[in-house]
Amino acid sequence: IHYYEKILRFLIKIRAVFIGLLILLLFAGYSIFKNTGQEFMPSLNEGSFLLMPTSMPHAGMEMNEANLRLLDMSVNSIPEVEMVVGKAGRVESSLDPAPMSMYENIISYKSEYKLDENGHKIRFKVDENGNYVYDEKDELIPDKNGQYFRQWRDHIQSPDDIWEEIVKATKLPGITSAPKLQPIETRLVMLQTGMRAPMGIKVKGNDLKTIEEFGLKLEMFLKEVDGVKASAVFAERIVGKPYLMLNINRDVISKHGLSIQEVQNQIQAAIGGMVMTSTVEGRERYGIRVRYPLELRNDPEKIKNIYVASSNGTQIPLGDLVEIEYEQGPQSIKSEDGFLVGYVLFDKEDGYSEVELVNKAQNYLNDKIESGVLKIPNGITYQFAGNYEQQLRANKRLGIVIPIALILIFLILYFQFKSVITSLFVFSGVFVAFSGGFIMIWLYGQGWFMDFDFFGANMRELFQMDTINLSVAVWVGFLALFGIATDDGVLVATFLRDSFKDNKPKNLGEIENAVVEGGLRRVKPAMMTTATTILALLPVLTSTGKGSDIMLPMAIPSFGGMVLNMITMFTVPVLYYTWKAGAYKWGGNRKK
Repeated sequence: IHYYEKILRFLIKIRAVFIGLLILLLFAGYSIFKNTGQEFMPSLNEGSFLLMPTSMPHAGMEMNEANLRLLDMSVNSIPEVEMVVGKAGRVESSLDPAPMSMYENIISYKSEYKLDENGHKIRFKVDENGNYVYDEKDELIPDKNGQYFRQWRDHIQSPDDIWEEIVKATKLPGITSAPKLQPIETRLVMLQTGMRAPMGIKVKGNDLKTIEEFGLKLEMFLKEVDGVKASAVFAERIVGKPYLMLNINRDVISKHGLSIQEVQNQIQAAIGGMVMTSTVEGRERYGIRVRYPLELRNDPEKIKNIYVASSNGTQIPLGDLVEIEYEQGPQSIKSEDGFLVGYVLFDKEDGYSEVELVNKAQNYLNDKIESGVLKIPNGITYQFAGNYEQQLRANKRLGIVIPIALILIFLILYFQFKSVITSLFVFSGVFVAFSGGFIMIWLYGQGWFMDFDFFGANMRELFQMDTINLSVAVWVGFLALFGIATDDGVLVATFLRDSFKDNKPKNLGEIENAVVEGGLRRVKPAMMTTATTILALLPVLTSTGKGSDIMLPMAIPSFGGMVLNMITMFTVPVLYYTWKAGAYKWGGNRKK
């Protein structure tokens, strides 16, 4: 603030260079914007994973139960895992169509450091050698002057490393891989798309066998795409579940005076069970289902010994009336838009955004189709689905919302100043803030930025710096930034206008003095406005715990934009001087 006048007068003298630097900043921000990855929403850290592998469709109940126990034991052997609970199959509800071959293992892992009830790290007592001290019960002793207790092994630096350990431990024969999932996130994705992965391909057609074959080809080609995690690519095995078919011999049953309906009723009652009567328990009624005991219906040879009563009362073995055959069929049938559908699931490698990866995979498959290597069967279509679709819809809405917000901001400025030129000068703060926001996003992804320790704390870890992709949360942060980016400009422009009204400058020197006077009168309030906004964002940038994954991407654009927007205290006066000086020179030339 003390050197504000000297700096402003210097910038007025080299205003062409200063304006050129502003234009370069705008181009830098735009370039970063075009090269930043995109995703729908930043992933929330739920503190747990959802492992959802599948077995082959022909696996039986006993095999699936054994696989589930083996998965739980394998995951539980990882030191960082706190608890694992597995589930196979579904409840007796039509709302849960999961087959027995689909497993759901909810895995809760330990926090990196021991935490208290409020989620804050706890310090524990250490001796002179830095070793932790334990009490008589072999428990750590809390000590405010001690050290934090890290619960992860040295080579485990993030939850992604824990997931890699889980993937290694669950490479079991007969079980497929699975993409990295979290319980709540997965439920939302499944409700929105029907898939159990944030990214995938929906293959639609009229024949399940053809859909499965084409899905297997897509699986093979997706593994070749850069950025796709090959171990997580999986095409659903739709056809392959064994079915026991009881084909009724019409000629034989007609000789015994039986109809198709009568034989089917006997089969249903013996194997599937039928409600024969009901029991009354107070005001409640319960149906009583009757069927053969398990030991008389769990084997095809025993099923042949089920007796069917003929019209004359003769008991005929079922094996004399039907032919029992095995047949492969679908384990589940899904449809969308009137077509049968199958899914090909995949996941991304670190360092790739969802939209970037889907575009790359789409281009790769299109190249294979055009070259004739990949042929799409007749009646088969495919489309990418998942968070990619959500991002496309969000982009369309933001393409409407953001321009409307900018137009409204400009109209408010125009109603204040009643001058298009002055409003444009103030509105330039929005573009400067836009560049500042994207420059800060770029810096967050650079390993060298803020990579130093201060009072024992690493700044990159403190501010949780990592690659930031464009998401709805980031754009919400930009919308908030656009609303406050013009505050300093309004303060300065208001007093510049008043300064020119009071002084009525008659030459270039007086114009410069009027500009400097107007800027000096508002530099302190403008600086305080910006400083308080920046300081208010610091707790958000360093926040941890639930919800911080969303708050951080929202705060980064506002923080970076407001830091760079401080030059508005120079931008508006320089542009104002350029306008007034140009008008003075043009008016003087006209008089001559």
